[in-house]
Amino acid sequence: MPEFRQTTLANGLRVVAEIDTRGYSAAMGYFVRAGARDEVDRESGLSHFLEHMMFKGTARRSAADVNRELDELGGQSNAYTSEEQTVYYATVLPKFQGRLIDLLTDMLSPALRDDDFETERQVILEEIAKYEDQPPFGAFERAMERHFSPRGLGRRVLGTSESIKAMTSSDMRAYFNRRYRPENIVLAASGNVDFDGLIADVEKLTRHWAGRGTSGSPSADDPETLPQGIRVDANLNIDDASQAYLVKMIPGPSIRDADRYPLRMLLSVLADDGGSRLFWELIDTGRAEIAAMWSQEFIDDGAIFSYLVCAPEEIDTNEHLMDDLLRRVTEKPETFAVDKAELSQAIGKATSACIMGSERPGNRLFGIGSRWLTCGEYQSTDDLLALYRGVTVESVMQAAEKYLAVATQTRVIASAKPSPVG
Repeated sequence: MPEFRQTTLANGLRVVAEIDTRGYSAAMGYFVRAGARDEVDRESGLSHFLEHMMFKGTARRSAADVNRELDELGGQSNAYTSEEQTVYYATVLPKFQGRLIDLLTDMLSPALRDDDFETERQVILEEIAKYEDQPPFGAFERAMERHFSPRGLGRRVLGTSESIKAMTSSDMRAYFNRRYRPENIVLAASGNVDFDGLIADVEKLTRHWAGRGTSGSPSADDPETLPQGIRVDANLNIDDASQAYLVKMIPGPSIRDADRYPLRMLLSVLADDGGSRLFWELIDTGRAEIAAMWSQEFIDDGAIFSYLVCAPEEIDTNEHLMDDLLRRVTEKPETFAVDKAELSQAIGKATSACIMGSERPGNRLFGIGSRWLTCGEYQSTDDLLALYRGVTVESVMQAAEKYLAVATQTRVIASAKPSPVG
């Protein structure tokens, strides 16, 4: 059985590991409380920009050295930035544990050279432009901005062209000093891990982190204004779009809320991408290409997303059918309540995915690291399975009444601008 171990180093860095010596690989990653919600307007997109800069070299390694060593380790490595965290991770053979930790730890002391900053600025601007040409991405960004406001959870992870162009390397260094402090970081590991060896290495490699410079908090944003480059109207005109993309949001549970498990099962029954009520109503009939719902959970908030993709002339009818299907669950439960067979199928899907995902240390890493970073808690695979298996029809219907029977919602549609008449 896997063993969980954790410790906090003298400098404040938290280290956690789910150890299973039967495994053939080991996954490790640094989880940093630095995401879009932590930025102010002048820093919009900085967490993601900084993620890129971590691969540009350190005092000990050039950018070429970083990438060459990642390749030499022969595993899988990457990084990502979200609204609430930035993560740097890799999966390798256990014999490379020491080399990987040395490399990842060194990467978290980036050189942040001015010339690298200017080069990467262009990369980020190109990435923003690429996503602006993809209607679904823009619709989801706009929905988040309208639902949560363009700041905090609603702030764009990539930032805007305006914010990236105005950003300075000094802004980045100040943000790094503010957010990349050891007490704000978790090192997580899973799989065939030598925990004692890991602690010994990390204590030595991060000793100097306690002496990192500090920077004061930036000036607060003016809540009466919109960040530069942001619009919050509900319609996005995409000149060459052949389909309409509808994104809707309603409030949902946070990552700490026990409601999230019954809600996940409810949404699986109603609107997952295969075999759900919405699938048979809209996808199987050919009315829509995509019709799905899911929840996204944050530290202190959450949201339920609805996503519909279909021909522009069918969007209103399909949205009505989608809304009506959800309305019936709460307004006519005697006929349309979730039944035991549907719930059993949903639980089966969730537990199977959980079990199969747990076989890979690289998959387990994210749940372990993210949960310890955000909640300071460990959740084993068995714990998660028990939570899914404990969901009842009654708890599912309570979640339906609590979350689906809402009067307000955020609605964004991306489509081609209608041709003028005449």
